[in-house]
Amino acid sequence: VVADYISFTGDYEILEEKPSYKDGLQLSENENERYDLYKDADFKESVYKHCIRAIEKAIGIEDNEVEKIKNSENSETPKITIGNFGEHGLPKIGTGDWNDGMNRVGIKGKGESVWLGFFLYNVIDLFAKMMKTYDKKFELEEYIKFNEKLKENLNKKAWDGDYYLRAYFDNGDKLGSHENSECNIDLISQSFSIISGVATKDRKEKVITAVEEKLVDDDKKIIKLLTPAFNKSLNNPGYIMNYPKGIRENGGQYTHSVSWYLIALIKAGYHDRAYRYYQMINPINRSKKEENVKCYRDEPYVIAADIYSSPDFPARGGWTWYTGSAGWFYRVGIENILGIQRHGDKLKLDPRIPIAWDGFKAIYTYKDTKYNIEVKKGKKEELKLDGKSQINNYIKLENDSKNHEIKLTIK
Repeated sequence: VVADYISFTGDYEILEEKPSYKDGLQLSENENERYDLYKDADFKESVYKHCIRAIEKAIGIEDNEVEKIKNSENSETPKITIGNFGEHGLPKIGTGDWNDGMNRVGIKGKGESVWLGFFLYNVIDLFAKMMKTYDKKFELEEYIKFNEKLKENLNKKAWDGDYYLRAYFDNGDKLGSHENSECNIDLISQSFSIISGVATKDRKEKVITAVEEKLVDDDKKIIKLLTPAFNKSLNNPGYIMNYPKGIRENGGQYTHSVSWYLIALIKAGYHDRAYRYYQMINPINRSKKEENVKCYRDEPYVIAADIYSSPDFPARGGWTWYTGSAGWFYRVGIENILGIQRHGDKLKLDPRIPIAWDGFKAIYTYKDTKYNIEVKKGKKEELKLDGKSQINNYIKLENDSKNHEIKLTIK
């Protein structure tokens, strides 16, 4: 979030803000998790230090090392250990990662998350890029070495032949493997293997092929989070198995994960397919015919968090007005498909539009100033601002209260 904010605004001063931490009791011996209201602690540190702590907690730096950081503003970066990693060299999942319904996969403290490995790799990569601008003296060597080893472990220990695993249970059994009768593939591992840059080119192709064959359901017009749904797995993944088959995370579509898959498709060069799926899951397109309305039974003008794959409720919408899914869906449309991306006081245009489009028009408002954008296809790539050719795909934004014309020609 911090890296995204800085990339968008160019505001590195956010790193100097000093929010407090939260105060809470340690879990008791018989507690696995706790839902509670945590108060602000007296102890405050910069957002910069919060970022470092978050990464090092995920990596598993020993508590005494963290205390050194806490007690010394100028402490050196400690040598990175892998104290929070399991036997396969992957991050421990504990009582859940992104999917908190998988709260029993690593309940004994040994289970590992493949998805969290991709996510952590991506976070460290973004953090390193941020530090190269913000704090050039920051010792990044250990982080870079750590990421290289993590990438190696993900490709050696998490590859299942045609796609990536989702996790390892406490007992070492695989989750999200072709060997499993339930949940033999999970979408977010596949998407983040591409988003993070961990997957090699040939593996990207295999991952996408597996998703298309196993998770894309053209009949119900959904892309499932996982399949087959959990029902009676001997390795209990957690409360996700309490949902009926095909409901919510248990084998239905979870819209966050679809947005991530669209980003992965665009990164892999499948622009047409990404746009087709974008329109497929667009709620307005589920309301064109009366039979679709009766089936979907949700508002057509807001995003649903989940859509069921259950044969009893095929393509039925779940929670709506879900801002998390809506935010990702919006970003995919604006930033990834139209390619309109702001970076501080610059506007980058990097469209990934479908073949059928001749182009598009958009208006970008920067403070009191409007930029009229026209993108069209042609023989020669060219970017013009108010009739003047630009060197690259960036436009320098100026708040002069005027109207400006941006014309981009793409092949």
